[in-house]
Amino acid sequence: MIEMEQVRAGYGKTEVLHGVDFKAKQGEITTIIGTNGSGKSTLLRTLLGFLPISAGNVKIDGISTENMSRAELARNIAYLPQGKNVPDISADRMVLHGRFPYLNYPRRYRESDFQIAREAMRQMGIEDLAGMQMSRLSGGMRQKVYLAMALAQEAPVIVMDEPTTYLDIGQQVKLAGIVRQLAKEGKTIVLVLHDILLALKISHRIAAVAEGKIFWSGTPEEMLEQNVAERLYGVAVGAVRTDRGMEYFYSIS
Repeated sequence: MIEMEQVRAGYGKTEVLHGVDFKAKQGEITTIIGTNGSGKSTLLRTLLGFLPISAGNVKIDGISTENMSRAELARNIAYLPQGKNVPDISADRMVLHGRFPYLNYPRRYRESDFQIAREAMRQMGIEDLAGMQMSRLSGGMRQKVYLAMALAQEAPVIVMDEPTTYLDIGQQVKLAGIVRQLAKEGKTIVLVLHDILLALKISHRIAAVAEGKIFWSGTPEEMLEQNVAERLYGVAVGAVRTDRGMEYFYSIS
């Protein structure tokens, strides 16, 4: 579990987060939503330890991240960012970078690291990309490589910022299945999504950010009942129960 308690943070003297309380439980998918400029990215960067905290605390399984080294933090949180430069490296070497927090000096990969990286690529269905240069892969394939790198990190918490970027609808469905499976295996999953329908479909809990605060949090069912999407975006969302579960849609008048 990862949690923020009355966290204040920002950039220099500009405070962006104003006393944020946030919690993501083990074995669950918690999705952060909000309009552009609401503070989602700042919340994520603070959660990951990229930004200093002026007040409050961030904890992983009850331990303050202030008491963790960068390597310890990396062993506890794997991060899949939204915008990434394309390195001049092969896909399998990129995935191996997920093992870096576990290496001691001198920085040499062990056979177990190679095995874990290969298993992560197998889980993502990209074993055939092993020797290919990242620059030659499509955006969707690169996204799968980065996700495999996050899996190879073997952290209990996985944070993903817009993980469906560059993915077509078929790949999005597969990614949703992978994320759900990771949660079933006991991972704490934190997502930032603009796709509200996808957030409702796969999340256990959703947190809505506005003006540097979490103004609402709850289950997808509660989000519908309380018209949170309409309050946040001005767009109504409806749902219908089918034999495949709940299906969500935008209500267009």
